[in-house]
Amino acid sequence: MGTNFTDAIQRLQSSVEQALVGKPEVVRLAIVALLARGHLLIEDVPGVGKTTLAQALAKSLGLTFQRIQFTSDLLPSDILGVSVFDPRKSEFEFKPGPIFANVILADEINRTTPKTQSSLLEAMNEAQVSLDHHTYHLPRPFMVLATQNPLEYQGTHPLPESQMDRFLLRIRIGYPDETHERRILRGAGAAILERLQSVLSQEAVLDLQGQVETVRVDESLLGYVMGIVQATRNHGALALGVSPRGSLALVRAAQALAMTEGRQYCIPDDIKQLAVPALAHRVIARARWDSAGEQSDDPEALIREILQEVPVPR
Repeated sequence: MGTNFTDAIQRLQSSVEQALVGKPEVVRLAIVALLARGHLLIEDVPGVGKTTLAQALAKSLGLTFQRIQFTSDLLPSDILGVSVFDPRKSEFEFKPGPIFANVILADEINRTTPKTQSSLLEAMNEAQVSLDHHTYHLPRPFMVLATQNPLEYQGTHPLPESQMDRFLLRIRIGYPDETHERRILRGAGAAILERLQSVLSQEAVLDLQGQVETVRVDESLLGYVMGIVQATRNHGALALGVSPRGSLALVRAAQALAMTEGRQYCIPDDIKQLAVPALAHRVIARARWDSAGEQSDDPEALIREILQEVPVPR
């Protein structure tokens, strides 16, 4: 892999890290999702930098950015756009909605109704919108970063499996450590966000995304992925296993991760690092009880169990 690609990714990482202080792994996973042409679900409590991450990524790439605040009264047309009759032309004219941008922040996505949530399905899967017998292509690159609060459920609508399956990765940002929080209190992060400049062009991002597809994945690694996926489908504690879209997402993410590390080939550690963020949100766990009598139905813990059981290729 050429040094130009590696340098470009490092510049992007460094730029976003200036705004999202102390979270290099979170930034790297966001870049992995971008390079793999995927979407990112950020599930965390308010105030830890979810919006900052999305804005910093868009500014560092010089891409168009739209924030959509999802509420109970939001309609699909508020996202996709609407056709308006123009009496001068005696025809309907399409007025595009905020979805027509490169980077979309779907803030608190689970606070809107399933009908409005479903308006994102085609856009996220095919980067296009179909309205009134017309198909409108979205700008490339196109990425949705959605947020939801995992602790506050009053007035929310859980995302259906079909919607969850559209997200390449689900991550958590978490609280900063004491050192980095002191830096934030002294003005790091938010103030820098306003001054961020583009470090990559739109064409460079598209080139990077195309380069990801050339990263080699050995047959043994494909077998490893299939072993993990099949284990989720046959696990007694899981009511729903990983779909073929999920196995493809894990491979694509692993290719992107290898590229961020300057490799033109994947290794087993790429799969292991990404198995939880790429697969845990795609499975449904049955309720079970641990040795202490506590109910345990954590999909992430189950994916980690499976990783311990599936043999790693040598």
